[in-house]
This record gives sequence, C-alpha cells and structure tokens, in this order.
Amino acid sequence: MKKSLPLLNDQQMKSFIQDGYIKLAPDYPPELHEKIYREIEQMLSKNGNLGNNILPLIPDIQTIFDHPLVRGALTGVLGVNYVMHSHRFCHFNVPGSVGQDFHKDSYEGDISANNHRCRWAMAFYYPQNTPKEIGPTAILPGSQYYETSQAAHQHNELVLSGEPGTITIIHYDLWHRAMANLSLSNRYMLKFLFYRLQEPTVPTWQNEDTKWHPTTHEKIYNSDQQIMYRSLWSWNLGDSSPQSTIDTRYDTSELVKKLSADSEEERLRSAYTLGAIGDKVIPELIDLLESKSIGAYATLALGSSNPTVVPKLISALKHSSDLVRARIASALGDLGDYSALEHLLLALGDTAPRVRRNATESLGNISLKHGNQSLIEKQATNLGKILLDEHYWIRDNAARSLAKMGAQAEPAVVPLTCALSDENRYVRFNAALALKRIGTPKAQDILFDHLFTSRWCPMTTSDSPY
Repeated sequence: MKKSLPLLNDQQMKSFIQDGYIKLAPDYPPELHEKIYREIEQMLSKNGNLGNNILPLIPDIQTIFDHPLVRGALTGVLGVNYVMHSHRFCHFNVPGSVGQDFHKDSYEGDISANNHRCRWAMAFYYPQNTPKEIGPTAILPGSQYYETSQAAHQHNELVLSGEPGTITIIHYDLWHRAMANLSLSNRYMLKFLFYRLQEPTVPTWQNEDTKWHPTTHEKIYNSDQQIMYRSLWSWNLGDSSPQSTIDTRYDTSELVKKLSADSEEERLRSAYTLGAIGDKVIPELIDLLESKSIGAYATLALGSSNPTVVPKLISALKHSSDLVRARIASALGDLGDYSALEHLLLALGDTAPRVRRNATESLGNISLKHGNQSLIEKQATNLGKILLDEHYWIRDNAARSLAKMGAQAEPAVVPLTCALSDENRYVRFNAALALKRIGTPKAQDILFDHLFTSRWCPMTTSDSPY
C-alpha cells in the first residue's frame, strides 16, 4: 500500500459499508474541469457519445482519477490493486428531461446470488457546477443490499449536487437515478467503473479499531442491520471468522421461516444471523437453495458463514439441481477457503452455464498464498481452457480471474493471447490486463504488439486523417 495516499479512516469506511457512497472534492484548478467540459461538448457535436472511447479522446479525465484523494478512497473500498474497468460513459442530461426512476445497474450476464461485498464500484464525476435544478444524480444511501424497490425506498433520497470536479464513489449496487433537468444548461456526468483484484487480507484504509461500532448514521439509514454490517466489516478487514455476538440459543427454525418474510429487511437479517450461527444450520440451508424465492438468502447465509462449513458445501457441488450447484459455487467463492479450489475446477466442466459462470468467478476470489504449485498451474490452465466457452460472460469471468492470479497465471499465456481477439470487448480488456499482470517478457511482448496494433488515435478524424 502506498503510504503517501490520504487513506480513509475507520469512520469513513464504516459509513461506506452502511451508506454505500463517499463524496470527494479533489483540489484541481477550475480550468481543468472547464477544459474537460468543452471537450465533452466537442465530442457530442462532432462524433456523438463515444462511450468507452471517452478516455483516450479526453485523456485529462485520467488526471481526475489519479488524484491522491480519489486513489486513497478507491484503495479503501477496493484494495490496493484495484482496476479501472474499460467500460465508461458520458451521461448527458438535456434541459427539460423528466429524469429517471431509481434503479440498480446490471451486471451483464451475471447471475451470482449477491454482490454485497464491495468488489465493484462506480465513480460519478461532474465537470460543471451541478445544483439540483440541473438534474444531478440522486442516490438512496444504504440501499445497495436490497433487490426490491420497496426496501430500497425505505432510505432517504440524497442529491449529489456539487461544485465542478465533485466525485462520488458508490457501491456498484446502490440504487440511483438521474433527476429532472429543470435548467437551460446541459448536465454531463462521467461514470467510470472499478473493480478489485484481490480479496481483502488486511485493512486498506487507516484502520485503528478492528471492532465494529455503529456509525453516527445508524439512526438515519437502516440501523437494524448490524449483523450484516459487522459481517461485511470483518470481510474488509480480511478476517475469515466474522465477529459475532450471536446468541447460540436462537430458534433457528424461526430464523429459517423468516427467510421468506414479506419484508426484505427481515429476510436479510435472518440470512446473516444464520450465517453467523454457522455449522449446525448448514444442511437446512443447503436444502433451501433450490427455492427461487428463498435460495438467494440461503446462499447469503452460507457465504457469510465460516470455513468449517466448506466440506458440506463441497459435497453439495454434486447436487442434481444446477441452480443449487451454481449457488454453492458462489458461496464457496465468498468463503474463500483454498480446500474448495480443486472442486471448483471440476465445476468448470459442468453442463450448466450458470454453474461454470459462478465457479469461474469464485476461482478468482480464492487466495493462492497457501496453495501448492501444481494446483496453481492447474487453476491457470483450466481457466485458460474456459476462455473458449461459448458464453462471453463466462469467458469474461475467466479472463478476470486470471488477471487476479497475477504472475501465477503464466500457464495461460497462449489462450490469453487468443482472447485478445475475442468478439467481446470486455473479454479482450481482461485478457490484456491478465497478460500485464503476468509480467514475463513473453507476456509483455504479446501485450505490446497487441496494443500498438489496436491503438486508437483520438487526433485522427476524417478532417485530419494523418
């Protein structure tokens, strides 16, 4: 970790876990934001919205995200090796727009049971002054853990107004919307995605107290989810045994019934409580995985438990239902125990795409530090083979998991080289990232040759072709 970065403190990190956002005001000169604003207008008038190509077209945007304040915040929520994803977009809110309904952004092709752990984040950057009347983004703080609009709307709306250069980092699953633009001015917001490359092993913020204490927001934003917050706090600390004050005399049968309660808040509380109770409720939770309505919460409970449950989950990877196998693969990735690795490798050959998809992702979430070399080589080789899967979202997960392996993914150099020409742009990006992190002379030569061939020149236009 770079100690020169202004890292988040415990209070800021706990607020992010509860509320799902952190708002920043980097100290760049106003002229920089004015320049970016003009260049956005030029892009839209000449070429339309270039989406992912906005960064090479306007490289000053990279300067914004390189600010130590921004890097320190992203390091806190995503770890020291976080990555800027290749998807980014300029959200153009025109005068007179009526705004949006609150929503979550989707994970394309993603069918994991949950994303409560912050492995993905978004950053919203405004190059212009953004008062309420110009139609900024609004968020529902604390709503990132909820799938239903009803539960999300139990949280109070917060308008992300701010001076030019304001950046808000949010948990990827936070409910948000563009507000109505009641002004006569264009409103631009640049949305960038980031994701973590390693599961937490130590705090990546300025941590002084490892105990979970409710923040000052507890009376405002969903204060009754302390078991869930404590579990997520422990995960961010790199603690494989979540802190728990669970009374072992809980009526577990009553908690299981509450997994199907009308209130989503109640369902989540029950799931995390069952996860904290651990081993004695595992068979019953596994039996619930096949349920479409309850299974997702049973998966949450299993994934937030502790490594003692892993053997029972490994056995369930042979279940006749592919939905159960997929959810087990997801839970094993959250548990992160190395003993599950070889069994997840076998799941890469499952006939069901959603099982392969979850196994592929989970293999990228399991620490390799305790593994033997032959198993690590097998992991890289098998992930390399699944880069040929017919489903791009499985190939994308495979390339991203190989990137997380770093230098240990070296046995997959050849299939990663082929993936640089994949029909999906994000598979290509993650394959390039994996080669960069492998870092051998061979991998670097392959990557440099690819980049020089595929380089897009933002200065070249039909008016200036050379």
